[in-house]
Amino acid sequence: MAIYTCGHTTPDSDSVCSAISLAYLLNKIGREAIPARQGELNPETQFILNKFGFEAPELKTEFAGCELFITDYSDIAQAPKDWAEATIVGIVDHHKLGDLTTSTPLECWIRPVGCTNTIVKEMFDFHKVEIPKEIAGIMMCAILSDTVIFKSPTCTDTDIKAVRELSVICGIEDFGALGMEMFKVKSQVEGVSARNLILRDYKPFDMHGTHVGVGQLEVVDLAIFDDIKDALQKDLEALRAENNLHTTALLLTDIIKEGSEVLVASQDASVFEKAFNCKLVDGKVWIDGCLSRKKQIIPILEPAFA
Repeated sequence: MAIYTCGHTTPDSDSVCSAISLAYLLNKIGREAIPARQGELNPETQFILNKFGFEAPELKTEFAGCELFITDYSDIAQAPKDWAEATIVGIVDHHKLGDLTTSTPLECWIRPVGCTNTIVKEMFDFHKVEIPKEIAGIMMCAILSDTVIFKSPTCTDTDIKAVRELSVICGIEDFGALGMEMFKVKSQVEGVSARNLILRDYKPFDMHGTHVGVGQLEVVDLAIFDDIKDALQKDLEALRAENNLHTTALLLTDIIKEGSEVLVASQDASVFEKAFNCKLVDGKVWIDGCLSRKKQIIPILEPAFA
């Protein structure tokens, strides 16, 4: 039986590229594997796959009876709905340890680095498997994306070393220029609905029994949101109400100014205000230096619901 390698719902570049890179590695060490994804590709991920000649992994949302190697998450809220009916054989991730449990032993590669593909790079090194040029390219791009071209507080020396080594393999010397090209693709919002923008990089969380959703849009200039910010705020509240969530938030992250304007819709906005010691004005607040949902939003917001 083939193992499916698959990332979280609303897949981003790291979850898709790590599914592909991990599946390649597993096949090379004699474990048949098929990469998969739980949703549609965002523009940045499509750009990365096109650049290095990859088709999108198989779209698959049901895994009952399958063997599953999870990439880039370990929270039930981001898993397929039938995850408990699958056999989880492994997890490779760089987030906090989530609430998934298994009934059988599994392989775990969980490290506090900036990107799952950095860990997959370490797995290639551990197994002494050569990384092909095209695989190296998508892995490098995923790391540049997740670390915001090394600007994110989640970025480590291990991530930087991995990018430098992968850039040599894929033959791209100026990886910084490629990273900026990726973020310009991310900044394309014209003609995209508010809901699709909110869900472009959106993750649900169970915070001590309270359900919260947080999305993020990383761009090179926040001015692109000037004409649609009200629409985003309105639809953020609609998403919250439709899914009976306590709070939904959307980070509009400016990678040049290195900060985020956060839009918040909530049953009780004071929870967010107390957590971040801020005052929302029309449901919005600027948080200077905030680039990472994983490190600068979730660890602060989650204890507020304890």
